[in-house]
Amino acid sequence: MSESVLKSLSGPVVLLGAGKMGGAMLEGWLKLGLPADKAVVLDPNLPADAAAALAARGVAVNPALADIPTPSVLLLAVKPQVAPDALPPLAPLVGAGTLVVSIMAGRTLAFMSAIFGAGTAIVRSIPNTPAAIGRGVSVCVPGPNVSAAQRDLTTALLGAIGIVEWIDDEALMDAATAVSGSGPAYAFLLAEVMAQAGAAAGLPPELAARIARATVSGAGALMDQSELPAATLRQNVTSPGGTTAAALGVLMNDTAGFGPLMVEAVAAAARRGKELAG
Repeated sequence: MSESVLKSLSGPVVLLGAGKMGGAMLEGWLKLGLPADKAVVLDPNLPADAAAALAARGVAVNPALADIPTPSVLLLAVKPQVAPDALPPLAPLVGAGTLVVSIMAGRTLAFMSAIFGAGTAIVRSIPNTPAAIGRGVSVCVPGPNVSAAQRDLTTALLGAIGIVEWIDDEALMDAATAVSGSGPAYAFLLAEVMAQAGAAAGLPPELAARIARATVSGAGALMDQSELPAATLRQNVTSPGGTTAAALGVLMNDTAGFGPLMVEAVAAAARRGKELAG
């Protein structure tokens, strides 16, 4: 499905920003069958060697805007703070059939509609960093002008870097960002503090770091491959009265444990998302 959708586009896919996330998406699209001559990259900060490598594959890199045909997709993968300057020059590119997809944190549908026009089909999405290895999560909300076909196209584009989930209420985007967008940092922190705790218990620090990292990544892989709920997987590790139960007695404390802390952390991230959106 994704391959056929990308191969059938009438206009190019224009990517604004080819950093880690944008670059991962571009590679995913090309692997899924997007013809290289249907890909356009706009990124003045792209290193010369990377630009030359893309050009050698047939991708148009930083052409004059006047030379770009009306795109089927304009994907915005720049930092949100540069959006007020970077987006307006692209407005003339957007045609009646162009789908605009943004992966900029905090930039609302209203913000983009003000730039590209109230009738533009716009999808706002937030992927997370595991997208760099094709294991990302992208949460999307469609604007009012997005058709069913354009929603499928968005799923195909973002499906190249992981799974795609849809919400219908943009107000939920801050909470989704706090869970999935910021979530990898929580998992990395878990490995970090487990290593510190292991060292405090007497393990050599380098050994503690290695086994904590492998444990967190292995548990994630097990959860990914299992159909069981996370709670059941946790219970399967926990023998009554055993060592895991002793540790979970601390971590699952009703007032000072991991659960209340995570609720507080996600709420703080969601609040900050609202502040960044203005």
